[in-house]
Amino acid sequence: MTMVKYELPAGWAKFDALAVSDGLMRARAAMLALTQIPYQRDWADEMQKVQLKREVAGTSRIEGAEFTERELDAAMLETPDQLETRSQRQAAAAVRTYRWIADLPPDRPVDAGLIREVHRLVVSGADDDHCEPGVLRGPDNNVTFGAPPHRGADGGDECARAFAGLCRAIGREFRGLDPLVQALALHYHFAAIHPFLDGNGRTARALEALMLQRVGLKDTLFIAMSNYYYENKPGYLKALTDTRAGGHDLTPFLLFGLAGIEKQCNRLLREISRNVSRALFRNVMYDLYNRLKSTRKRVLAERQIEILKLLLANDELPLLKLGELTRAHYAGLRNPGKAFTRDINDLLGLRAVGFRREGKDYHLHARLEWPAEITETEFFRNVRKLPRSKTSGFLT
Repeated sequence: MTMVKYELPAGWAKFDALAVSDGLMRARAAMLALTQIPYQRDWADEMQKVQLKREVAGTSRIEGAEFTERELDAAMLETPDQLETRSQRQAAAAVRTYRWIADLPPDRPVDAGLIREVHRLVVSGADDDHCEPGVLRGPDNNVTFGAPPHRGADGGDECARAFAGLCRAIGREFRGLDPLVQALALHYHFAAIHPFLDGNGRTARALEALMLQRVGLKDTLFIAMSNYYYENKPGYLKALTDTRAGGHDLTPFLLFGLAGIEKQCNRLLREISRNVSRALFRNVMYDLYNRLKSTRKRVLAERQIEILKLLLANDELPLLKLGELTRAHYAGLRNPGKAFTRDINDLLGLRAVGFRREGKDYHLHARLEWPAEITETEFFRNVRKLPRSKTSGFLT
């Protein structure tokens, strides 16, 4: 198979501006929507942990790393231990790198020193047995990657010239470009040069993450682009290959990367919106149920609130599983099964809960649109209509 040799680009910022304009506009719009939505800090912090986990898993697995979810969780700890495989050590190093990036002063320039430091963090403790952290490849230290096989810049003088040229471009040619384009351009050119013996892909994606954080996609709004690249690995590799085949015309990689920014922003936006809807549902639920007066209705309310809390904590639960999780709340009743069924039917009658049927099984979910549909008058009117003891409804 023919080896595709690296050639220094005639220009570091070559692309078809018209061809990428729509993708850039869509990515920008998705980013704006994400940064404008209100969110609560506590659950947003939890979401950030999920995003970081997706990022670390994605950037490691693109390189062929294999680990179980439990091993990944161990690598995500502040002080990980028992990292027995190289894949686990690479994941732990990636976690350190992204946490370091998140704490960088926003005015620190992206220059040769910073890039070397990112690489040092990426490989230290994981690949430093064969790759000196932060040190460019020397003469005869060549690397190949991809399919068809591509060669990075030849070790020694060419590698040093290419790396220096990219660092200059960051402060010159890139400056007039949209920041999203700058982030993707740095990712592509760094990956094409492959200036280090190992860890180049992970470093390229970390540098992209750094650039994206500086335009607002940071902290709780951090998007896991490596997760997108991993889920679309054939397209990712093709975009890199097509860009190189076109003489470093960035258009194919920009189109692919901008689509990823749009997708990941929209994905996180949906997750935040869902959390906002859950919070609103919870507030309305407590407000209405806590105003029920009679002893009987307050006992019913406590049980039904427990059901709703479980459904809010899960996208969906099978009816039998829900029954198991709430069993303690029906202990001591003369007929726990009928009471549980009656409570479910009450919630369905109030339209607070929805369901889907799968064979003989029912799967229940909280209807997050309920707070926008229900009025105080309608709630109390419907509660008065609920059956007192005899089981009714479709779950009979």
